Amino acid sequence: MKRTPFKPGGGLSRSGGPKGGSGFKTRSSSPKGDSAPKTRSSSPKGDSAPKKPLPSPFEIQREAAKRAALNALKRARRSAEKAGVSLSEWEGEFLDSVGERVKTHGRAFADPEKGAPGQALSAMQGRKLKEITAKAKGEEPKRRWGKKSKDL
Repeated sequence: MKRTPFKPGGGLSRSGGPKGGSGFKTRSSSPKGDSAPKTRSSSPKGDSAPKKPLPSPFEIQREAAKRAALNALKRARRSAEKAGVSLSEWEGEFLDSVGERVKTHGRAFADPEKGAPGQALSAMQGRKLKEITAKAKGEEPKRRWGKKSKDL
């Protein structure tokens, strides 16, 4: 089969037939109207910079968990200050260190068995954060496993 060279202006018209007296005019993509074909440069310095690939759904979920954990830590500290409840030295240090680790590493625990893969806080860190938030709101602490209440 013999190949024919590509001709920029040739081909079929909009009506589907060969060019000719069909009455349609072709539009040039150039604003000045010159019909010279444009060549694209493959260098990244031109107008078309290489685009970053879209993040995976797992990365999106991990970033959302990171933002949620940081917001929860800020809310706990703010509500304690607003209510006038003084946090213990340990609780203040806990909020600071966990917040710093979440900002730096995206999560505050290293052992994957201590929390879900996409979460920013481990199960125990989440529980302690809930306790600090409850203390800031003035609620009494919830009964823990194995502890019996004294009024029974």
